Amino acid sequence: METKTTSKGHAKKKEAKELKDLFEDSLKDIYWAEKALVKALPNMQKNATDEKLKTSIGKHITETEMQVERLEECFKALGKKAQAKKCDAMQGLLEEGKSIMEETEAGPLRDVGIIAAAQKVEHYEIATYGTLAAYAKVLKEEECLKNLLATLEEEKKCDELLTNLADTKLNTKAL
Repeated sequence: METKTTSKGHAKKKEAKELKDLFEDSLKDIYWAEKALVKALPNMQKNATDEKLKTSIGKHITETEMQVERLEECFKALGKKAQAKKCDAMQGLLEEGKSIMEETEAGPLRDVGIIAAAQKVEHYEIATYGTLAAYAKVLKEEECLKNLLATLEEEKKCDELLTNLADTKLNTKAL
C-alpha cells in the first residue's frame, strides 16, 4: 500500500493504520491476483506443447480456483465481504507471460518461457502468502492462517514441479 502522510506525519484516512488494515488490504490484492490467474492459466495451457507442462497447468487451474475459495473463507472469517483490489504486481507478471508466448514459436522454447513466467508468479505468491500467514498468526486469525498456509504449501509444490519440468528435459530441448 502506498504510504501517504500528512505534513504532520499522520496516515491519511484511507491508509492502513494498523496491521489488520494492511492484512485486509493485502488479502484484497492477492484475491484479485488469484482471480486474474484463473483467467490467464488456460491461455498458458493452450500455448504449452509439452504434455507434462499442459497437465501441470491444468492441475494448477483447479488449485487456483480452490485458493480463491480459501481467500473468500478468510474474508468471511474476518466478517468482511470478499473484495478484490487490482494487483499491479500480478498484472505485470501476467503481461510479461503473455509477451513471452507472443514472442516465441510454439515448442520447447515457448514451454521454458511459460515455465519462467509461471515461476515468477509462484515466487510472488509464495512471498505474499508467507507474509499474510505471518500477519494472520500475529493477529490470531486462526481460520485465515490455516487457509493461507494450505495455499502457501501448494504454491511451493507448484514451483518445485515447474523447476523439475524445466530441469529434466525442457531447458535442454530449448537449446
